[in-house]
Amino acid sequence: MRPADVRRLTVDEAADRYIDMVRAKTVTGALAPSTAEVYARDVRTFTVLAGGDRVLDDLTGEDVDEVLLRFASKPDGRRGASRAAAGAGQAEAVQSGASQSRFRRSVSAFFRHATVAGWVQLDPMRAATVVPRRRGGLRAERRALTREQAEGLLGTARELAVASPPEGGKRADQRTELRDALIVLLLATVGPRVSELVRADVDHFYVNDGVRYWRIFGKGGTTRDVPLPREVAEVLDAHLAVRRAREAGGNALLLSWRGRRLARGDVQAVIDRVLARVDPEYRRGVTPHGLRHTTATHLLAAATDMDAVRRVLGHSDLSTLGRYRDDLPGELEAAMRAHPLLGATSPEPGDVSAD
Repeated sequence: MRPADVRRLTVDEAADRYIDMVRAKTVTGALAPSTAEVYARDVRTFTVLAGGDRVLDDLTGEDVDEVLLRFASKPDGRRGASRAAAGAGQAEAVQSGASQSRFRRSVSAFFRHATVAGWVQLDPMRAATVVPRRRGGLRAERRALTREQAEGLLGTARELAVASPPEGGKRADQRTELRDALIVLLLATVGPRVSELVRADVDHFYVNDGVRYWRIFGKGGTTRDVPLPREVAEVLDAHLAVRRAREAGGNALLLSWRGRRLARGDVQAVIDRVLARVDPEYRRGVTPHGLRHTTATHLLAAATDMDAVRRVLGHSDLSTLGRYRDDLPGELEAAMRAHPLLGATSPEPGDVSAD
């Protein structure tokens, strides 16, 4: 028999209560707001796919498997995925292995809470068998840019930062070139998460002993102070001078031309605008997360201390860096030419000179 204390809530009712609980955790700092919104979005998607008016305790492992399969074939509405599929002449992109894994984790967390709260007798995730596979590696937009591609993007951003306003163009308070340049420079050289970037406030930047620092508020209530490269600090100072002249936006570092804090979804559009100015020979589509990969990859390829890279990116564990380290063309050959045990005696490829 069904235990008397199981509460027969509908999927919609259980989801509402769970989402309220998740968002409440952000007040205490137990969850980052961005993480709570991911959980909320995934659970809302689950209710649509499972049927919101069904009783949660009636769902079986087979029902959950069906939802996971339906989610896997659900069109990926993100800008980058849809653009990549269209460019390849494919049908609209479906969910990646990473997205499927994230969705499964969100649903698992939902049912763990439902079990403790007495909304279900048994956790149906224990009987679910659908597990996503990651095939084909990372999408092009998520891979690190090569050195030439990164230099092309950064060079264009620097040019944009010092460009003179066109005659008869937008009003000074509506121009975004300096802001766009700063966004690209911060993403490609410091590698913040996009949520960390849009949450940045003016007073999160300070000077210590002549060096400009950014105090980044990361996941789980953590903070890290990252020194900015000189050229990036100069663009930041120019942006701050313009930013302080505006009355709207409160303390937010990055504003839309309407004076509102920039949203996560706006950042990709900024990158695309700057990319459109890059020489086509060095232009390649990239997401904010792809620029985070770019930061990690090139810092590590330059033999930067791994723990320093970990601290810049805000990882708690060195092992996480493996997911952010992409291969670069010719890096193995360069490493062998500069082998630390051979010093300057290691010959260049093709050098067959004898004594």
